[in-house]
Parts: sequence; C-alpha cells; structure tokens
Amino acid sequence: MRSRALVLFDIDGTLVRRAGPHHREALVEAVRAVTGLDTTTENIPVHGMLDPDILARMLRDAGASAELILRHLPVIMRRAQSIYVRRCPDLQDKTCPGVRRLLYALKRRGIPTGLVTGNLTRIGWKKMERAGLRHYFHFGVFAEMAPDRTALARLAIERARRRAWIQDGALVSLIGDAPSDIIAARENGARSIAVHTGISTREELAALSPDLLLEDLRALKIGMLV
Repeated sequence: MRSRALVLFDIDGTLVRRAGPHHREALVEAVRAVTGLDTTTENIPVHGMLDPDILARMLRDAGASAELILRHLPVIMRRAQSIYVRRCPDLQDKTCPGVRRLLYALKRRGIPTGLVTGNLTRIGWKKMERAGLRHYFHFGVFAEMAPDRTALARLAIERARRRAWIQDGALVSLIGDAPSDIIAARENGARSIAVHTGISTREELAALSPDLLLEDLRALKIGMLV
C-alpha cells in the first residue's frame, strides 16, 4: 500500500555529527593522488555544500584551471570514496539525539525514508552503515547525482513517486540542519524541518522560516510527519 508520507534526511549534522576528520582527509588525499596538488578544506564553508563543489573549490584555491578540474573531478570523486570506505570509523555513538527512535518508529509505520545529502554515494552509505542506520533507509540521493541540493531533493521525491511508494498528495518532509536543506524543501513544495544539531545557529535557521525548527529529533513525533 502506498504511504501517505515520505521523510527525507540530510546526513551530517542531522543523523550523525562529530564523525571525525576522515571525510575531509579523503577529499584532500584523493586530489593529491590524482593531480599531485596539495589542497585543503580550510576557509571553505563546507556546511551544506555538495562534495563535488567542495572538491572544485579546493582545486581552484590551489590554482587548478577549469579544464583540469573538469577532466579530473570524476576520477577524484571515485578515489575519495575508495579512501573513505576503507577508513570510516565506528559511528555508532555519533548519532544525533532522537535519530534511532524516530527511524524505528517510521519503519514500524511503513513510512518510506530516503537520504538527500551532499555526500558522495559510497561515503554516505558507509556513514549510515557504520552508524548502524543503513537498514532504515529505502534509498538515497547523493552529491554526484544533481548540481545542487534542491535538485537532489526533487530527484528523491520523483524516485519515490516513480516507484509507487507514496500516494498522490503525500506529505513530504525534508529534515536537515543547514539553510540549504530549508531552501531545498521549500523549492520542492516539501515541509522543511530544521534541527539545531549541526553548526548552523538557531538564528540562521530561524531566519529562513522553516515549517518546524527543533532543538533535536527527540522533539519530533510521528504525528507531525503524516
């Protein structure tokens, strides 16, 4: 039976936090391995950004030409994912408050869940696996699949409809901790649920008027999602 609701989640700062430097290190090492350039994520506002955009900015800051970036970025992304999946630490104790209870309740109610994240595919799934959350998610839409977070959310909603997981007119909620999550929800006609568990301040999130602004996911009840 098709669900009356769909719930989409960001990863970093929403489902897990303080996951360590391994993700950034994988990006830096991948760039070095493929191009020989020494780069950094310092001075890049990575919160809410997509991994390909972070990599392109790292390369530009290191003096790479647009042509070099275009040529090497696909290989760098593959290498970064390979590095990360080998080194991802145990993230069982890094889940944000209320995450496991909410995901368990959604699963029991048969409400489909998906990831909408700036992580590359293998990095995102590895985080979910190491956090013990992988089995809760029907699907994921990842950084390399669309040019921005709004397009990623649109792709996720279209996929759920195409696979007949949700009814016509189903309530779609996008849960995230960054301003870009709120914007992506609004531009797709979805409900924006902002959680103050990442690095964005409460004031930054409130300024965009999300439908719900919560301290963390312990305050989110199933009845708010259906």
